[in-house]
Amino acid sequence: MATLRRGLNSIRTLSGSGDGIARPHKIFLKISCLEMERSRRGKEREAAGKRIDAIDERLQEIDAEKKALLHLLPPDADSVGAPVAGRQTAQRTSSPRGKRGSAFRY
Repeated sequence: MATLRRGLNSIRTLSGSGDGIARPHKIFLKISCLEMERSRRGKEREAAGKRIDAIDERLQEIDAEKKALLHLLPPDADSVGAPVAGRQTAQRTSSPRGKRGSAFRY
């Protein structure tokens, strides 16, 4: 007569037999985890606020620098990027060697 072999699957456990009663230590552990997550999220929010402030500060610096540079332009310059009289603009020519990119002649 063959005997049944017992293995890992035949071990009885109590893991699935919850009685539905809320255990205080589990509740306190869950509350502790939520408080730690709240603390981490608060630090993330504070760091994001500092980054936003730094970006806003840099945007103001850019605007101030742009304004200073625009004051240096002669009053007859109509638009930004208009060619200045007396200077030659770069001309784009095709490359004689095929598909190696573009060449600029000054």
